[in-house]
Amino acid sequence: MTIDYSGRVAVVTGAGAGLGRAHALLLARRGAKVVVNDLGGSVDGNAASSAAADAVVCEIRDAGGEAVASYDSVATQAGGQAIIATAIDAFGRIDMLVNNAGNLRDKSFIKMGMADFSAVIDTHLFGTAYCIAAAWPRMIEQQYGRIVVTTSASGLYGNFGQSNYAAAKAAVVGMMLSLKDEGAKYDVRVNAIAPVAATRMTADILPEGTPELFRPELVSPAVGWLCAEECTESGAVIEAGGGYFARVQTFESEGVVLGRDCGVAPEDIRDNWAKISDMTQARPFANSMGVIAKVLQNITA
Repeated sequence: MTIDYSGRVAVVTGAGAGLGRAHALLLARRGAKVVVNDLGGSVDGNAASSAAADAVVCEIRDAGGEAVASYDSVATQAGGQAIIATAIDAFGRIDMLVNNAGNLRDKSFIKMGMADFSAVIDTHLFGTAYCIAAAWPRMIEQQYGRIVVTTSASGLYGNFGQSNYAAAKAAVVGMMLSLKDEGAKYDVRVNAIAPVAATRMTADILPEGTPELFRPELVSPAVGWLCAEECTESGAVIEAGGGYFARVQTFESEGVVLGRDCGVAPEDIRDNWAKISDMTQARPFANSMGVIAKVLQNITA
């Protein structure tokens, strides 16, 4: 059966261009009523304009869909509340929230001021939290919701000159993994995508000659699936780019018990580093309680 969002309302932040625009257009083509949120600023988050959001709203309406614009910034709690309020005021509900808005202020850490650090954290991490906080009570009350957060390979693996961005993108994964448990019994599913796409933010990062390979439209199908009613997955991180899709998980090695009652010295860690680091028997955990259970089992065996 074709995935269809008729009767559903979606909010897509940062939807005036690039990935957000592609996500919004896909959801709208399949019947969703869409709030197109975009501050209309530059890549570093400065300036503002309504033109970007308005243009995407026009695209959706010209194709026969329903959409309204939001120009609020995700980087403030009031902005997050206003974005979700736009959906409620225009369409009466909120079913899908795609947290895509972002900015970049790349510098090596030694050259990065804390203003540049906090500006990126405010947008990517707090911006995601503010929007989810505004939508969450509605989704819990109606016992339905689909939330997608946007992480990055930088947040999952690190990248030179992006300590602020990587920190924020790692943090949204931790938030998502906790919310997946809190929303489970209410059919509120929370997942993440780690996109690789040619956008304004990646213009100086992707290899030369590859933008056509990494069109934003080739990422959006992952968002479309994670927003679908039939998708009951929660807590997944999906790498997506150029038509390639893969699941990313955090694994823990089998580990070793070296002693109890403070009978372990730093030299014991050194001498057993190969065993501690051996990932041949590594496995993931559903949540932190699984890790605690494993540690408890090993030290009491």
